[in-house]
Amino acid sequence: MPLLTVFLVLTFMHSSLLAETRDELSFRLKASVVKVHVGTKKGGHGVGTGIAISKDLVVTNCHVLANSTGVSITKYGDNYTPIALKADWKHDLCILRFQYAGLTPVEFGDYENLRYEQNIFSIGFPGGPPKPQYTEGKIKALYPHDDSSIIRTSASFVMGASGSPVFDVDGKLLAISTFKSPGKQAYYYNVPAKWIKALLKQPDITSMETDVLPFWDAPEEKRPFFMRVVQPFKNEQWSELNRIAQLWMQAEPKSAEAYYYAGIAEEKKGNFNKAKQYFEQTLSLHPEHPAATAGLGCAEKNTLACNDSFQ
Repeated sequence: MPLLTVFLVLTFMHSSLLAETRDELSFRLKASVVKVHVGTKKGGHGVGTGIAISKDLVVTNCHVLANSTGVSITKYGDNYTPIALKADWKHDLCILRFQYAGLTPVEFGDYENLRYEQNIFSIGFPGGPPKPQYTEGKIKALYPHDDSSIIRTSASFVMGASGSPVFDVDGKLLAISTFKSPGKQAYYYNVPAKWIKALLKQPDITSMETDVLPFWDAPEEKRPFFMRVVQPFKNEQWSELNRIAQLWMQAEPKSAEAYYYAGIAEEKKGNFNKAKQYFEQTLSLHPEHPAATAGLGCAEKNTLACNDSFQ
């Protein structure tokens, strides 16, 4: 058999093995993903996603459950009603406790050492389909928040997928899909698994009633800066983007993303020297920031044709 033919056969076999591995991993993890059902005060029905972290504990977003009249999960056609609840309303994470659910738990991954462009995937119920859906993506940004980081990925989700687990390539839990920016070409944000471990140490509560808004649903001026820059960036409002980035830098002088968006604003206005300085500052704080590397290259060439593919 010619050497080229052997090479092509081996390449095909390797690709097939990778595909089979991914499919097997997805199949195994789907056994740990549940559909969350809630009743609304208006008599309606809401759907979210949950992930088992023990045989009787399921994590989901609190906004799926908040102020509902009842909650249950379904797995393989069986319904289970929780007997207890832990809630971190501010961080939008809730843990439901069941009795005799016999769920298959997932393992926690290395959520402390994530990197930009790292491959991830998610499994959930976007749109409320009968079976959980698999979605691949990459980590696009990490935003320090409280004692961890909000993770932005390219793995999209819609209503019904709130509470979906985000896994590393080995199928270990990194984060929970939680909220997105408005409009087309949205940014998709996920809260870190570290907060789940912290919540496990908190006492149970007795009610799903709350008036506490999650951090991402606060009034615009009180939202994290990484949320406030999105619309000016998307709408090409470069002066407003620069204004918010400057406030961000003042509030969080070690935030690489603050300098990055200031660099984008200056580059788009044609201020290439300033843009270069901001991109260099971004890379001094986060040497593996791919979009800043691309932006620096554009600024050095004095061109507006920047590569936004890393966004």
